[in-house]
Amino acid sequence: MIDILNIIAAVLTIGFGLFGFVAPRYTAAALDLEPTTSTMGLSEMRASVGGLFVVAGLAALWLDEPLAFVMIGFAFMGAALGRVLSLIFDAPPARKVIIFGGIEAALSAWFLVANP
Repeated sequence: MIDILNIIAAVLTIGFGLFGFVAPRYTAAALDLEPTTSTMGLSEMRASVGGLFVVAGLAALWLDEPLAFVMIGFAFMGAALGRVLSLIFDAPPARKVIIFGGIEAALSAWFLVANP
């Protein structure tokens, strides 16, 4: 059962990453990060929000080792912790931060707890 849930969580990781990878303008708009003076933000979307998670998910599926899934968990943990810091220091829209951060925290918890 853990293997099936790992696959589902990895596919979710890939799916979320694909938004940033192939639709950076949509992702930027959803995250209130629309480019205004430069398109460098679109490059960042494709790289850190997109490609990083697409390849991490694919690698975990390909390697099929618990440690590969754990590493995705640590990546999601870093994202969730970044959102907590942002809530403290940046005053972003709390609802969006809680939704996106909650998804990241849930995936992090799954990957870290289920893969000893």
